[in-house]
Amino acid sequence: MTEIILKEESYQLIGICMEVHRELEMGFKEIVYKDALEFEFKTKKILYIRENEFTIEYKGIILPHGYYSDFIVYDSIILKVKASYIIVNNFVTQTVNYLKASGLQ
Repeated sequence: MTEIILKEESYQLIGICMEVHRELEMGFKEIVYKDALEFEFKTKKILYIRENEFTIEYKGIILPHGYYSDFIVYDSIILKVKASYIIVNNFVTQTVNYLKASGLQ
């Protein structure tokens, strides 16, 4: 079994996400859930950056288009927000690519 990196912080984030889900339930656009998460981070005084831009390097050049993470929490965790009732492989692949580009674990 894989060890969870930043276990305490990860569990706290999962709890916050579950709290937002309990309050809002399903059906809103992702932006609404992001706003609610940001409210929770501020309320709980959790260090975060919203929509941080990451550049993508290709063969020694920076490509004109990068990506924006939904949140970087605790300077270490990328939180990708999805308003979906299932997790598909594309979501996981996208997040793994974000980790590569960010240099985070």
